[in-house]
Amino acid sequence: MSKVHPSAIVDPKAELDSTVEVGPYSIIGPDVRIGAGTVVGPHVVIEGHTTIGRDNRIFQFASLGAAPQDKKWAGEPTRLEIGDRNTIREFCTFNLGTAQDAGVTRLGDDNWMSAYTHLAHDCQVGSNTIFSNNAQLAGHVHVGDWAILSGYCGVHQFCKIGAHAFIGMYTSLTQDVPPFVLVSGNPAEAHGVNIEGLKRRGFTREQINGIRAAYKTIYRSGLTLEEAKAKLAEEEAAAGDAAQHIRAMRDFLDNASRGIVR
Repeated sequence: MSKVHPSAIVDPKAELDSTVEVGPYSIIGPDVRIGAGTVVGPHVVIEGHTTIGRDNRIFQFASLGAAPQDKKWAGEPTRLEIGDRNTIREFCTFNLGTAQDAGVTRLGDDNWMSAYTHLAHDCQVGSNTIFSNNAQLAGHVHVGDWAILSGYCGVHQFCKIGAHAFIGMYTSLTQDVPPFVLVSGNPAEAHGVNIEGLKRRGFTREQINGIRAAYKTIYRSGLTLEEAKAKLAEEEAAAGDAAQHIRAMRDFLDNASRGIVR
């Protein structure tokens, strides 16, 4: 049997692995599924159609799977899906998706979600990200793997943040951020490549140099965005080990929905 504190309220229909721990005064609803090794701290509320994977650590006062803060939501059975090995700190709020999008809010694996972070309805967050205290996502935001969002940054609905991007503290973000790019400010401005992060993740000098060259093409060449995309295609063909990363930048630009921070 799961290790459930006597003061916790777990609906009989909820599906908890036998190794799940639930702390005092937590509440778990009937449509919740929680995988092996996950620890739910005290005073946590998990509701809605919420699925949580293995070995997550959920700290006190988190609210997961509550109704989306969207007036169009009419009680549809939308979902929240959380992967494995995530750390979800105090007062995090992750909402269900809506029928107007994919119907699901997702958090991948191995993410570090600091206190008071918010994932609004239909957000899609990858794996290995770091959200510092009070990082806030509005609805429909997509965040790539290994991105870092610093404290108190706010992201406008429908924005996309590329893999390995870095968003500085107190940033007000209203446009998309390509992979590898460091932005900060209000309004947000690009300030180069997240070089330190790439070094820590084992990128080679050749790869980093190729990414820096691509950044200069986008931000420092004076080219229009369409001209820059054409030049990136040429750079990719000659980039060797960096080609896959330049391709990722090109693909991101092709799919940017709100324009990019530039």
